[in-house]
Amino acid sequence: MERLEFRFLGFPEFRLNGRRVELALRKAAALLIYLAEASGPVAREVAATLLWPEADEQATRARLRRMLYKIRIAFGSEIIVATGVSLSLPPALSAEIDTRMFEQACNSGALDKAAEIHKDDYLAGFSLPDCPQFEEWVFFRRETLRGRVVQALERLVDAKIADGQPRGAVVHATRLAALDPLSESAHRHLIRAHLAAGDRAAAERQIDTCIRLLRDELGVAPDPATLAMLSRPTQDAALDVPRTRYVAVGGIHIAYQVLGSGPTDIVLVPGFISHVERIWEDPGCRAWLTAVSRLGRLILFDRRGMGLSDRAGARPTVEATAQDILAVMNAAGSRRALLVGASEGGPGCIRFAVQHPDRLTGLVLWGSLAKGSRAPDYPHALTVAQYDLWKQRLLAGWGGPAEIETFAPSLAGDRQARTWWAGLLRAASSPGALAGLLEALRDADVRHLLEKVSAPTMILHRSGDRAVRIEAGRFLASRIPGARFIEVDGDDHWFWAGDRQALLDAIGELVRHG
Repeated sequence: MERLEFRFLGFPEFRLNGRRVELALRKAAALLIYLAEASGPVAREVAATLLWPEADEQATRARLRRMLYKIRIAFGSEIIVATGVSLSLPPALSAEIDTRMFEQACNSGALDKAAEIHKDDYLAGFSLPDCPQFEEWVFFRRETLRGRVVQALERLVDAKIADGQPRGAVVHATRLAALDPLSESAHRHLIRAHLAAGDRAAAERQIDTCIRLLRDELGVAPDPATLAMLSRPTQDAALDVPRTRYVAVGGIHIAYQVLGSGPTDIVLVPGFISHVERIWEDPGCRAWLTAVSRLGRLILFDRRGMGLSDRAGARPTVEATAQDILAVMNAAGSRRALLVGASEGGPGCIRFAVQHPDRLTGLVLWGSLAKGSRAPDYPHALTVAQYDLWKQRLLAGWGGPAEIETFAPSLAGDRQARTWWAGLLRAASSPGALAGLLEALRDADVRHLLEKVSAPTMILHRSGDRAVRIEAGRFLASRIPGARFIEVDGDDHWFWAGDRQALLDAIGELVRHG
């Protein structure tokens, strides 16, 4: 059997039975790349639109035929199955593709292998400027893979330090800092690794580098906790944030943290984007989380498919979120807790409240909703078509501070906040993974569960929330028995932006009466 080898991490390479195949035409290479990454046959029209967006149908058919002929000549073999309607690689052909190997290594937890395979960005140095749809597809695929290698490297740094291999941690942390030089979190990983390796001078140089980059590029200073890392003992050189732990749920590892103490446990269920370590980089969010941890023992986690949790093979449904909440509570030794659901995390909290009423002392919903899209009897959300357009706009802005004007208008002009949000997005998920998650949120509907919620419930919503209309919050309060509705001034959707005291007061009240 003939054996194909495709290398897409870096400038693309093609081999047949060990022999390197040179393709003179970049569009021929692009076609092979797209077919190799596809999960099945690709329609001829799709391929033609990707490669010749401005040409008419007759011209593209002729060009595609000539290209298939040139690919066959270059390989000396028929490596593309072409029918009248589709193109694909032969199912019987053995194809080794480095991107698939990388993702399989990530999925199986073989992180050292994954880091070794991902040596460069996806299709680095390869572009087709006259093919915008292909370029967009490459961008999203590159961001997906980059997000996964960042996650792998972060976990490797922690694992190497814990296993007494600080030199290995330095290697991985150096790559991490190079991937995102403006991420204070990445610099902390490297500072911590240097200190664990006993190289204080290197840690000092890294802090100087961090200070210079943040000052010159963003006009901000590092968090005081970053600067304080040098004053801690070497064996406890991590940033003063909770240790990230993992619990397995059906083969998927959920990342969580525990902070503070007190008679009441408080579980925070995030919206559609989260990263339990990167959230500490924003001063406002850090201050809010710290304040909550003084009210009780705070438990944070990333839902499956998000942040430091494993990427899920299936859509992260409301039921899956409820399972994640239960698993994290059990892992943290929490018998009963006050559940705080933010935005799209609310439906999962509602499902959990109905399934496990004995595990709740209370429920707080912030900027949340019962249904992800509009219906004749639910006019409080976007229509499916509007939602999909918003999703496209969000994904189109990926890599930057996408939609910050919607989520936090008061911070839209804040350079530090914009940079932090852009970095959090890149680290938390990828465009491809996020698309599936957003579709699951769009289709979520827990209206039938609202009347079954028995826990004491408070619902808070900002009057000018641009992401979730206040009517959605009022609907929740009208359907959940005994729920109390609190309207908060402002336009920000993020709970840590703007006036944060109302939510702290609500949590504090339920903690005292729980």
